[in-house]
Amino acid sequence: MSIPKDFLWGSDIAASQCEGAWNLDGKSPIISDYGTVGSKAQMRMKTFIDSEGKEGIYPFFASLPYGAHYALHDNCHYINHEAVDFYHHYKEDIALFGEMGLKTLNLTISWARIFPKGYKNGVNQKGIEFYRSVLEECQKYQIEPLVTLQKYDTPVYLEEKIGGWLSREMVEEFYQFAKVCLEEYKDLVKYWATFNEINSLAIPSFLPYNLPKEVSQMNLTQLHHQLVASAKVVKLAHEINPSNRIGCMFSSLAYYPLTCDPKDILKSQETFRDMCYYTTDVQVRGKYPYYAKSVWNKLGVQLDITKQDEQDLLDGKVDYIAFSYYMSNCITTHQVDEEMAKGNLSIGNRNPYLEYSEWDWAMDPDGLKYILHELYGRYEKPLLIIENGLGAEDVLTENHQIHDEYRIEYLRKHITSMKEAIDEGVNVIGYTTWSALDLVSVSSGQISKRYGFIYVDIDDEGHGTFNRYRKDSFNWYKKVIQTNGEDLNS
Repeated sequence: MSIPKDFLWGSDIAASQCEGAWNLDGKSPIISDYGTVGSKAQMRMKTFIDSEGKEGIYPFFASLPYGAHYALHDNCHYINHEAVDFYHHYKEDIALFGEMGLKTLNLTISWARIFPKGYKNGVNQKGIEFYRSVLEECQKYQIEPLVTLQKYDTPVYLEEKIGGWLSREMVEEFYQFAKVCLEEYKDLVKYWATFNEINSLAIPSFLPYNLPKEVSQMNLTQLHHQLVASAKVVKLAHEINPSNRIGCMFSSLAYYPLTCDPKDILKSQETFRDMCYYTTDVQVRGKYPYYAKSVWNKLGVQLDITKQDEQDLLDGKVDYIAFSYYMSNCITTHQVDEEMAKGNLSIGNRNPYLEYSEWDWAMDPDGLKYILHELYGRYEKPLLIIENGLGAEDVLTENHQIHDEYRIEYLRKHITSMKEAIDEGVNVIGYTTWSALDLVSVSSGQISKRYGFIYVDIDDEGHGTFNRYRKDSFNWYKKVIQTNGEDLNS
């Protein structure tokens, strides 16, 4: 077997991480607009004012204190306000994507740019026009758009007005947002995904931090509302255009037992089930899995699942399964003195057989092959790899070159593992890298943690020319696409 000729070789961007123009042309703020810049050693934070009007700062992924509201502080730099200014450079950037030969571009549409203050307050026509122009530019270069509807850009207005995803009202808000996108761009987009890394709401409840059951109750309630919203939108997408292909997308990590102790093996199996299958089982099979009640009992959670919810989930089964993959984790039931792994969403111990990136993420291409077989063996649905890449501190030389062989090596090994899985019968329809150009990292708020094939001359403090430069990996990936993955040499 070989990679099919219509394989979707591509890359990724996200509105909340690349666009900038945070308050231009009718867009309302999102949470990232109140996020500071972190580092390898310092967590990213977000700013607010409390119920008494005092300024405060809080971990980026934590809920604000009761009664607080998002607010800007004069002494803070907000990197997302400009990001890498894709909003004003999109024609230049998409031309570069076309030069690289991308077959697809996974991009997002900012909810806050379409419905700045909820659907009842009307559509922002300038937002509609902007994304139409973006999608038309993609078509101009024969790039198939793959649109993810929601990725970290819920309008703060909805967070503060109705309580965000804790409220059932958000199901209708998202449905109306998706309906506008599906109808406006039905002639420009065939491939859709509902929520980016939807399982990220569940993951904190399974990290070894002993979260209060009230937090797990909040997280899984929000997740339930998103699962229902996703299902309703999947059904709608098929009604609007039967040729639409719409999928789920989750964050995957390979979970290995640290030892051959059967208890470690059972624990790693349970971890993968809770972290990943809990959401994909619902979105692929149309109902909560058999073990869901044991998960709820373990966490002390009670969900309000109506008969209508059950019908919506059943009616909204996805066409394909998309997932991100960056690294793996080791799970153990034993007390281990070694330092824990520090990568994003890591919950386990360091793997002595793997190398680690600058940000301490385990680099494990074999884990991608493992995940592909696990998913296809369980569901036998087409698989789409969305987001696979390496964050690193790239160096711009005096003659504007970036020699990123380390990124090429990372991607080469992962593509090789993907090809092996395809040769062994796994149906993979596409592979998109994180990311097409440098942008703001969600987890750290840095631009200096660079992932792109295109270097953007801007630093973490917002200083730079915003000029774009091709990295060595740009030309390498161009050759990979031209040869349909046959030539992976530098």
